[in-house]
Amino acid sequence: MIRNLVLGLLLGMSVAPAVTLTAAATKGNPMVLFSTSLGDIKLELYPDKAPESVKNFLAYVEAGYYSGTIFHRVIPGFMVQGGGLTADMKDKREGQRPPIKNESSNGLKNDVGTIAMARTSAPDSATSQFFINVKNNDFLNKESAQDGVGYAVFGKVVAGMDVVNKIVQAQTTTKGMHQNVPAEAITIESAKVVAK
Repeated sequence: MIRNLVLGLLLGMSVAPAVTLTAAATKGNPMVLFSTSLGDIKLELYPDKAPESVKNFLAYVEAGYYSGTIFHRVIPGFMVQGGGLTADMKDKREGQRPPIKNESSNGLKNDVGTIAMARTSAPDSATSQFFINVKNNDFLNKESAQDGVGYAVFGKVVAGMDVVNKIVQAQTTTKGMHQNVPAEAITIESAKVVAK
């Protein structure tokens, strides 16, 4: 029975007990795959720690919002930021959702490989933009943040950190009011929820 079940799963066959296993597997943390012009980045999200941030991020992913946006701010030894501008440096307004509550007090740290919500100086202003930390940025954590609020981590890179490191090494320039912009656009071609 177990052998047939495993064989059925490997071959993608429909086996009655596999439905239960598949349902159980989906109870794990959501996973999102970014396909970028430099390669793939796979993220694991933490809805138990950052429910609003994860719900918001997944809504953007499922709506296809991130397709065609770029990593518009890359700073070596700090982070890469994306999710809100198009290659012509315009804010992507269509599909923009209302700002969400800052969840920086969830205990997650802005360590290497974590993904957090980008925001303005207003604590509850995050919408679609996010950043991936390329070093341990303790000063962004609630406990150390200059503004006493910090930046909400809601997941981490589980595959493709080499791609993130390629992004952060891109040659940058200033475009209009934006600094640290990759000279050649680094595009998010697609974002989708995937299985582990």
